Amino acid sequence: MTDLQRAGFVALIGEPNAGKSTLLNHMVGAKVSIVTHKVQTTRARIRGVCMAGQSQIVFVDTPGLFKPRRRLDRAMVAAAWGGAADADVVVLMIEAHRGVTEGVKAIFEKLEGIGQGRKVALAINKIDRVKAETLLGLSKEMNDAYPFAETFMISAEKGYGCDTLRDWLAAQMPVGPWLYPEDQIADLPLRMIAAEITREKLTLRLHQELPYELTVETEQWTEREDGSARIDQIVYVARDGHKGIVLGKGGETAKSVGKAAREELEEFLGRRVHLFLTVKVRPNWLEESERYDEMGLDFKDGNA
Repeated sequence: MTDLQRAGFVALIGEPNAGKSTLLNHMVGAKVSIVTHKVQTTRARIRGVCMAGQSQIVFVDTPGLFKPRRRLDRAMVAAAWGGAADADVVVLMIEAHRGVTEGVKAIFEKLEGIGQGRKVALAINKIDRVKAETLLGLSKEMNDAYPFAETFMISAEKGYGCDTLRDWLAAQMPVGPWLYPEDQIADLPLRMIAAEITREKLTLRLHQELPYELTVETEQWTEREDGSARIDQIVYVARDGHKGIVLGKGGETAKSVGKAAREELEEFLGRRVHLFLTVKVRPNWLEESERYDEMGLDFKDGNA
């Protein structure tokens, strides 16, 4: 270790769809967190590792903060605040065109406790959607409401301002040895990354509330002699009717989802993948602790 080496954790928090996963993927330079237009798609605290000079920034992409209704919702929100409490720096992301919503105001109240002893930065995302004077007014309103260490104007999707944010975060990391190997981009097991990729494809394909009633688990991962991998996954749904929706007519939906997931996995892994999906009905999977373990969530946090 040299004296210049730094390493630490940065928690990205905000409302659903604020762009946290997009920013994480941009910073890491690879897809480690699923990005869709559906809210609440990030279920686990996904860590992505970004190298910035001699600094290693470990991003914790937390589930979007929202008003929880079900056990799964409560576990997700608990994971989000847990990620913030464990981080060296917290970045609150808001959408420029939405401004200071009731959800953002609720986050301020929580930050009063979580923010003690750590720097909290503000990242105003999607700046290309509003005029400059609107941005300046929003920045003033936010900073009047909370003492942010720094404010950044960014577009996570297009990369505007992200380098400036990354360089500032790198300088805030505590001096110490790197926490992960230099070439590692995430601390999620490949089995979970593979399941998340398939779940994203299902979420994009199915435009009902169904995506929140399903989960994907990688049941088996077999390395083959020719260098390829066979991946067997189970899609759990809550009702018989949901199974038909996931499968589609003649299994067409499942085939399409499987093809899209396989192609992305092959690009991610840099080798051939044989992906097999099975759809199973488990009426109470939302109340099974092992399902939460697979998602990286704490079942107990879902208690009312």
